Amino acid sequence: MKKSIIKTLHAPAPIGPYNQAVRAGDWLFISGQIAIEPISGNIINDSIASETLQVMHNLQAILAEAGLGFERVVKTTIFITSMDFFAEVNEVYGTFFSNDYPARETVAVSGLPKNVRVEISMIAIA
Repeated sequence: MKKSIIKTLHAPAPIGPYNQAVRAGDWLFISGQIAIEPISGNIINDSIASETLQVMHNLQAILAEAGLGFERVVKTTIFITSMDFFAEVNEVYGTFFSNDYPARETVAVSGLPKNVRVEISMIAIA
């Protein structure tokens, strides 16, 4: 199975020893994205909704670089620092999918990189 690295300037550069995404055969594994605006490098955190929106835009850019869209996503993992954010994150997240939603779990964690409140990773199929 061939492995290839997916990189785009339209999503934030990795902040550690990992890639934005890796394609293995027909599978695309997207690393967890946080609300870093890729051009300025600023963290978008005015609200949990704006933070989630930036995360979803980052994921969208990586999917696009791989020639895919959200309809090809089969699994997501959402990390949030408080379950109090669950409804607002869901509301923004849901606007990026049709009724054919991927499998998913949402996990409350004690902290995330750069003190953000939400991080989302995805698995898609070509």
